[in-house]
Amino acid sequence: MKKTEKPFILATNDDGIAAPGIHALVTELRKHAEVAVVAPDSEKSAVGHAITLSDPIRVTDFSKSGQWQGFAVSGTPSDCVKIAVGALLDRRPDMVISGINLGSNAGINVIYSGTVSAATEGTILGIPSIAVSVTTYTEPIFQPAARFAVKMMEIVLAKGLPERTLLNINIPNLPGEKITGVRITRQGMANFAETFDKRVDPRNRVYYWMDGQKEEIQASEDVDDEAVKRGCISITPIKYDLTNYDFMEDLQHWLPEINV
Repeated sequence: MKKTEKPFILATNDDGIAAPGIHALVTELRKHAEVAVVAPDSEKSAVGHAITLSDPIRVTDFSKSGQWQGFAVSGTPSDCVKIAVGALLDRRPDMVISGINLGSNAGINVIYSGTVSAATEGTILGIPSIAVSVTTYTEPIFQPAARFAVKMMEIVLAKGLPERTLLNINIPNLPGEKITGVRITRQGMANFAETFDKRVDPRNRVYYWMDGQKEEIQASEDVDDEAVKRGCISITPIKYDLTNYDFMEDLQHWLPEINV
């Protein structure tokens, strides 16, 4: 890419192409970059890194206020990145930005997150990628997150990212002037304590509605959840290599018992 050219960004999410978070992101990005939008045609939250193999993936044009915005895809967030790079776009994007997600993607949520998985797919394809989330489900303030996404786009494009590494960014739901700083964090282990509400539908069939709340977070400044709790933006570098290297040597000692 020549310095005079605008970067070419692929924007996606898991909340769906009509979600206000991606609209805020793309509106801000288009002031600084050329943007292609390829996102799910409906909400695909918490689908993880699922990809579609047994059904066709359908792609339709999506317009907002009479203006064409991008491609709506019937598959998952990971499908969106795959099909964008492999079939829909006329050139390879310089970067993938996934978001702005409604709700935190910190702690164990990272495993389930379609938002993070879309960025992970970009990383697998060798494209620098970030995931951006606002840590609320009600009355979101997207503008600070959108502006910060642009800032991170510029920095990542200038500096690059290590191989197999993406940035997972969680932003407190605060006006920009109330955000207290930026912290480089590790993924916390905060989990959800799930409950299952048993109900009966009008045809007398039993069904369950899953609910729950986040367990107490680790009170350490270098943990993603804690940084956000203190009003800071959390940036966590994450990798899709799930190998537990610390355990490999111990596992070697099991070999005499497990060899066939």
